[in-house]
Amino acid sequence: MADIMDKVPKSPKQVKEDQDASVRSSLGRIKNKFIVMSGKGGVGKTSTAVNLSIALARKGFQVGIMDVDLHGPDVPRMLGLVGMPDLNSNRKLTPLRYSDRLGVISMESFLPQRDDAIIWRGPLKFSAIRQFIADVEWGELDFLIIDAPPGTGDEPLTVAQQIPDARAIIVTTPQEVALADVRKSISFCRTVKLEIFGLVENMSGLTCPHCGEKIDLFGTGGGERTATDMGIRFLGRIPIDPQMVACGDLGRSFQERYAESPVTQAFSEITDTMTSLIAQR
Repeated sequence: MADIMDKVPKSPKQVKEDQDASVRSSLGRIKNKFIVMSGKGGVGKTSTAVNLSIALARKGFQVGIMDVDLHGPDVPRMLGLVGMPDLNSNRKLTPLRYSDRLGVISMESFLPQRDDAIIWRGPLKFSAIRQFIADVEWGELDFLIIDAPPGTGDEPLTVAQQIPDARAIIVTTPQEVALADVRKSISFCRTVKLEIFGLVENMSGLTCPHCGEKIDLFGTGGGERTATDMGIRFLGRIPIDPQMVACGDLGRSFQERYAESPVTQAFSEITDTMTSLIAQR
């Protein structure tokens, strides 16, 4: 009788209940969840998410990156990862491994061709993100860093609904047009009750390689002023380094190749701030 019952298809209600239980079980093994957001594209949100993850892993933490930028998934190529996740004995996906301390799940890994377009409406996005939580063997993690697409659409809303203890790190550049969109992201977080952990100002000045003078290509201080005006925490500034672009394109870790650079130091200081603030809670 048991064998016969095992072959009876589950009802949609039972399938949802099973997935809900799997979501709770998976999230229960992850200590800290952060969604990295931006109000607009082009501010270096994904590179910030990737490098925060690398910096945390370099400090000895177990870290996962969940790439929910479903239409523009770039995390695997920025880390030089190829191939599809494997299924383990529990029929769950195992994240692609960048290192012993850093694993990644991204839609790009499931595409027949990397440049294939994802043409999905909201319900399919919602389902994919739930599967990234429920059907992935994340294991025991200190940090799950969630890379969301720009704006305030389906993906960050789904994360806010499915991971109620997630906290937002908002990325901006110093220029006013980016800051105007950041204020929309802040409004979104407050509307959906998504805790804002802090704001990072990216592309904050370039040091001339010839004369050593700092050049503020996108202005200066706008991120910190916006954080102060909006009553949120300012986590730090990340300067521009052209080698960051080259490393991202080649799938190599900037922090490992340029361990003494101001950019590497900035990510180290931001993650130190993150872990210190977490310890105080």
